[in-house]
Amino acid sequence: MQTNLFDYHLPEDRIAQEPMTPRDRSRLLVLDRATGEMQHKHFADIIEELHAGDLLIANESKVFKARLEGKTSRPTNPAFSPIEIFLLRPHAGNEWIALAKPGKKLSIGSEILFASDVKAVVKEKRSEDGTVILAFEKSPEEIIAWTDTAGSIPVPPYVRASETNTKNYQTVYAKNVGSVAAPTAGFHFTPELIKKLEQKGVRFATVTLHVGLGTFRPVQTDDLNDHIMHEEWVSVPMEVRDLIKETRSNGHLAIAVGTTTVRALESGLTEGFTNIFIKPGYHFTWIDGLITNFHLPKSTLLVLISSFIGERHQDPDKGRQIAIATYEKAIELGYRFYSFGDAMFIR
Repeated sequence: MQTNLFDYHLPEDRIAQEPMTPRDRSRLLVLDRATGEMQHKHFADIIEELHAGDLLIANESKVFKARLEGKTSRPTNPAFSPIEIFLLRPHAGNEWIALAKPGKKLSIGSEILFASDVKAVVKEKRSEDGTVILAFEKSPEEIIAWTDTAGSIPVPPYVRASETNTKNYQTVYAKNVGSVAAPTAGFHFTPELIKKLEQKGVRFATVTLHVGLGTFRPVQTDDLNDHIMHEEWVSVPMEVRDLIKETRSNGHLAIAVGTTTVRALESGLTEGFTNIFIKPGYHFTWIDGLITNFHLPKSTLLVLISSFIGERHQDPDKGRQIAIATYEKAIELGYRFYSFGDAMFIR
């Protein structure tokens, strides 16, 4: 499929800049993927959509403070200048894959100095994706612990950072540190809503996918088949897969909270790195429903939800048509988009 088929126009004022308070007061568009029928509710109404015995599977990855301020010099120029480093994920040993701004200031061998006498050396510059490989003197675990005091939470580029949205850029159930971007479909859950769902008999399970920037970047190739996903680390305990099988065998639904949860489950891995790219025509093995936000044009996430909708139709393009029509209706009705925006429940 051509990438431009997944494009749509979003007015800038539809991009949510702050989270809803309380979180479950965000709007909820309920979509029947077989018919394209929509219902318009609030997220707290998800209780009405779920039944005792249904299973919600969420990504419990936690965002770490991956944005760092430092100063650098080139081997040929000892004068230091400021630079921003965005850690993406550990690479090998004490190395990290990172983004640098401005990257042109760096060359192989450049030294970057941070606060607390922490430093890194540029080992490699990758022209294909603009990343750099940095070697630290500390282990990845020590670096993540250090960033908690030295770094800042990286909100997406389409969000104007504020004290409120930076503080709230985390799910209430976040546990395993490692993401550079939050699994935002989970933002709509509050402890009170989770308790009410549990009291109704809805069950919960968790997986981990440490979210990288590649998930959210628009596809740059003209053909979807030419796009290569960045790898992301996943952990899916076998008991979660067993619970999904049990849930379905009892006639109940397994519902993923977020596209990152879908990718973790559909990777087929217990633990490891995945670059799975779900496109129209894909057969979903592990989920019956999906709670998700509204995604960027020409993004792999919009392609994924189009694929999930299209699974109910013989024509692989039907899912894309329904997804785009749904998005256009949501824009018309004033839904809020992207990370701090409203939610969809696709069933």
